[in-house]
Amino acid sequence: MQAAIHTRDSVVGNWRICFILASALSFSRLGAADDPPPNLIRLIAARETETAQAQSNYAYRQTVTLDELNSNGLTEGAYREVRDIIFSPEHERSEQMVGKPFRTLTHLKMTDEDFRDIRDVQPFLLTKDQAFLYDTKFRGEENMDGVDCFVVQIRPRQILDGQRLFDGMLWVSKKDYSVIRSEGQAVPEIRTLKTENLFPHFTTLRQKVEGDFWFPVMTYGDDTLYFRGGAQRIRLTIRYTEYQRFGADSKITFDK
Repeated sequence: MQAAIHTRDSVVGNWRICFILASALSFSRLGAADDPPPNLIRLIAARETETAQAQSNYAYRQTVTLDELNSNGLTEGAYREVRDIIFSPEHERSEQMVGKPFRTLTHLKMTDEDFRDIRDVQPFLLTKDQAFLYDTKFRGEENMDGVDCFVVQIRPRQILDGQRLFDGMLWVSKKDYSVIRSEGQAVPEIRTLKTENLFPHFTTLRQKVEGDFWFPVMTYGDDTLYFRGGAQRIRLTIRYTEYQRFGADSKITFDK
C-alpha cells in the first residue's frame, strides 16, 4: 500500500504527494548459493497464481494506519480506515468500508495512488498475468523466519502511463516456491512543477492461512519522504486479519 499526499499550503502549495523509497537494496546478508532452477520465475508465478486463487475464497478485514511523525518521533497527524474485503462466488473482489475514516493529517493527504497501492502493490502477488511485466534477478539464498528461501529481485520492464507496479525483493520458499516476504516500493514516482508523488519503502509479511498457502498478514513501513518543501517522516501499517473461508452460498459478516 502506499500513501500519496498533499503537504502544507505554506510549504508546498497544493502539491499531491505519495510516498518515497530509496531504490538501493542491500544484498550483503545474502548467502552464496547454487544455481536456482532455470525456470524459477515460472515456478514462482505458478505458485502465486494458486495462492491468489486460494485467497479469493476468503473474506478478510484490512486495517490501514498512516502516521505523520515529527523530528522527535511523535505522532502529529494520522489517517485510519477499516475495510472488509469480500470475493463473490465468481471471485470478483469488493470492499465495504467499516465506519468512517479517521483523518487528522496536517502535512499530507491521501490520494488515488495511495489507495491503488494499498489494494494492489503492498499485498503484491507475482501471478502469471503479472510476471511478464517484470525483469528478475536471482540474488542468493537466505533463511527467513526459519524457512530456507531463494531471494529474487524484480523490477518493472517498463511502466506505462497510469500503471502502479512493484520494485523490490521477494523471499521465496525453496520447498514449494511460495513467497513468504516482500520488500520494496510502489512505482513510479511522479514529479512535476506542481506535484510530487513519493512512495515509502515497505515490507509485507505473509503467514500460512490455508494449508501451505501463505497470505499477507501485515505491511509496515517507516520512512522519510524528501519533498522539495522539506522532509516528512511517516509510519505506515496495514493489517490483513479475520480471514474467513466461504462457499458459493455463504454470507460473510464481521463483528463491528
